[in-house]
Amino acid sequence: MSKYIEIKAADQSGVFRGYLAVPASGKGPGIVIGQEIFGVNANMRAIADFYAEEGYVALVPDLFWRMTSGVDLECTAESFPTAIDYFSRINLDSAVEDITASFETLRNLPEVDNVGLGYVGFCMGGKLAWLVATRTEAACSVGYYGMGIENYLNEVNQLRGRLVLHFAENDQYCDSAAREKICSALKGHEDVEIYVYPGVDHAFARIGGDHFDKSSFLMAHERSISALKKEIGPYFNLSDLWDEHVRHEFDTRDVPATMATMVAEPYVNHIPTMTGGVGSKELSRFYQHHFVHGNPPDMKLIPLSRTVGALQIVDEFIMCFTHTTEIDWLLPNVAPTGKYVEIPMLGVVKFRGDKLYHEHIYWDQASVLVQIGLLNPEGLPVAGVITAQKLLDESLPSNTMMDNWKKSGPV
Repeated sequence: MSKYIEIKAADQSGVFRGYLAVPASGKGPGIVIGQEIFGVNANMRAIADFYAEEGYVALVPDLFWRMTSGVDLECTAESFPTAIDYFSRINLDSAVEDITASFETLRNLPEVDNVGLGYVGFCMGGKLAWLVATRTEAACSVGYYGMGIENYLNEVNQLRGRLVLHFAENDQYCDSAAREKICSALKGHEDVEIYVYPGVDHAFARIGGDHFDKSSFLMAHERSISALKKEIGPYFNLSDLWDEHVRHEFDTRDVPATMATMVAEPYVNHIPTMTGGVGSKELSRFYQHHFVHGNPPDMKLIPLSRTVGALQIVDEFIMCFTHTTEIDWLLPNVAPTGKYVEIPMLGVVKFRGDKLYHEHIYWDQASVLVQIGLLNPEGLPVAGVITAQKLLDESLPSNTMMDNWKKSGPV
């Protein structure tokens, strides 16, 4: 669902190319992706594909075309001097005009839902995020580790739409003094979000790069998508999508239908036992042979709470079952004991667009082992079924394992 298209320059000086990625649904809100100094390279194309998976029609325009068309450099030390040369010579006013032309191209595409347009830029594109926010009609502009924004703060009164800026604490191209100027100028703007990621360097969101930091990347991406969704969508009912997935896991017990609710390469991680799978092939095998058809017939979920965010759900529930089958994912290599079990569980479920991307499932394995008789709780700070019961009845006593509790106040 990706291809190169032509974009007409607003000043009628020529035509330049852009890489276009379209969601699997064929439609979505339009966003322009602002390139790094290495041109429209494999990394930028992958980012466009990534945002298409989130539900956006993503266009990466060639912003170096006025100097050299089709710049496509690897993100290496060898290509860095060439990339810096392009960066030093680019006319930023013309670049903004080319981004505006890219917006106009998106507006005229049948794949684009005309609900407003967004912009996400990295490195040089992150700097341009500021100028896009002050000079264009973009509903939302997001900038990753843009350098030099502090030199354009005289345009602060022209700011329109939502602006999100992500900075790296150790970024020499935008140091603490520069960040302080930016934060000071933008203080009090309700539609501005500024985040600084501790301990990371420039390009922390470039997957596979020397400075890539996964936790910072994940936090920044979630914040970016949240901001974009507030202004331009797309809207997906994540709660209904999750319910549909769970229905096929536990009710219909249909593996192909379960997989159809997920992205092309999903993953599942049951944290205490490290069971699940990464990628469609491994996860399909896991669901078919070790999960969907292996759960006890009386297994059920009692929902307690659900928190729905921009692109993920956190579900709190109690899982109940009688241990009449070998449950590979929960109790691997443990023969059925016939014991009844109730355990609190927490699921962190992330989506990309309208498809489930991953599940992180947490529970207290010690409580499970106590309840099936494989762990004697005597003298240990662990409990059995009472951990689930107390979730439903908070009046049950607290601190029963703490001998010091009796000494800290009246009994």
